[in-house]
Amino acid sequence: MLSEKDLLRLANGSDVRGIAIDGVEGEKVNLTTEAVNRIASGFVKFLSDKLGKKNLKISVGHDSRITAPQLKTATIKSLVANGVEVLDCGLASTPAMFMSIIFDETKVDGSIMLTASHLPFNRNGMKFFTRDGGLEKENILTLIKNDELNANISKVEKFDLISLYSNHLCKIIRDKLNLGEKPLEGMKIIVDAGNGGGGFFATKILQPLGADTNGSQFLEPDGMFPNHIPNPEDKIAMSAIQKAVLDSKADLGLIFDTDVDRMSAVLSNGEEISRNALIAMMSAILAADYPNSTIVTDSVTSDGLKNFLENNLKLKHHRFKRGYKNVINECIRLNKSGEISPLAIETSGHGALSENYYLDDGAYLAVKLLIAATKAQSEGKNLSSLISDLKYPAESKEFRLKIIGVEDFRSFGNEILEKFKTRAVEKNLKLAEPNFEGVRINFEGGWALLRMSLHDPNMPLNIESDKIGGVKEIEKILVELLAGFENLDLNGLGE
Repeated sequence: MLSEKDLLRLANGSDVRGIAIDGVEGEKVNLTTEAVNRIASGFVKFLSDKLGKKNLKISVGHDSRITAPQLKTATIKSLVANGVEVLDCGLASTPAMFMSIIFDETKVDGSIMLTASHLPFNRNGMKFFTRDGGLEKENILTLIKNDELNANISKVEKFDLISLYSNHLCKIIRDKLNLGEKPLEGMKIIVDAGNGGGGFFATKILQPLGADTNGSQFLEPDGMFPNHIPNPEDKIAMSAIQKAVLDSKADLGLIFDTDVDRMSAVLSNGEEISRNALIAMMSAILAADYPNSTIVTDSVTSDGLKNFLENNLKLKHHRFKRGYKNVINECIRLNKSGEISPLAIETSGHGALSENYYLDDGAYLAVKLLIAATKAQSEGKNLSSLISDLKYPAESKEFRLKIIGVEDFRSFGNEILEKFKTRAVEKNLKLAEPNFEGVRINFEGGWALLRMSLHDPNMPLNIESDKIGGVKEIEKILVELLAGFENLDLNGLGE
């Protein structure tokens, strides 16, 4: 029987993640059916206490991973044994599972999504939702504590949630464009789902709306991910959708991660719209409806993006912390304080809109892009015109500096940050202010940010420069600032 310590090791920020099946050397299974069963039971108690009610209704869904069936069964057994009415939504997206709380047709009290996002086939995990959104880290630690339960699940109701969710998104597009049942007719839009859960976007949204989706690829769910990892940040995945767009002469290409809470896009010329470009484009789309509002991003966004948001779009840029829950919670906080903030978005592609329940939903971002693309086409323009003034750095580089041989790596990392900051001040370097994560130094035509990893014993170091060779110049300065830390591996930096 698993100990509480074993279960707590599965906590991964605001969700649960672990190794669910053998197949990768050196990675032992720790997300067992017992673990999932007990954690699901803990969610029942958490939700019951939060809502002050005993007769709960909870939805369960999953992505295309090969371990989904067995973990879903373990989850549902636990819920039924706790007296919960269960809605089995089958293959679904993470945003759709949240919406099962909202839709009148389902109206559950909470939901559980079995997914490990973009991680390899042997991993899986659990994401939990209430009407307030995803759980926080402290909530996850609270619910990882109950005993295994078993029950008869033969009478659990099955529900086609993804069709309901798709109809919801179709209605938004039709209402916004007011061009009839097939407002995307005449447009060629393709999807790369990476064999994750996003294939529905082509078959249940684009096709019914009249778009030509020929050239779409890897729509069939396959938890072994035989073609590429379903991750918009993966270079192989992005190259695949870029090639597909050019080969099929599509107007637009969309690529999703496994559980469809992230997306990126490719324009007709093969240009990638991700990271800073995606943030800029979503902000440009929202600017007319939310003038002078605040866009919340993570800490590694470029200065070129900041200039574009503030000078071109006349918006405010609030560069906050890494972690999609961090940027979402900050967006919520700002709106509650009276400062209008329509968008919280990471460079990873996690983007949440205040108009969409602060839900990081890749499909909803795609919907906003489709509406903007259709309007631009009717004016003889294309999407790229929205961000034509966005300036990109000439060079950018990221290092992951490993912390070695230190048990309390977080305290050690914080010590390094303090000394790094002190040394920077002593050298009269310009610190970025305000700054909410790590230490960011502004150089002439460039910048560097050193911070602690959210979960691992390493320190990410991002460097950007507006000139060729500028990153190397900044590296040489940073090597001096980081000299003397024996437990910090500077391998590759300054070489």
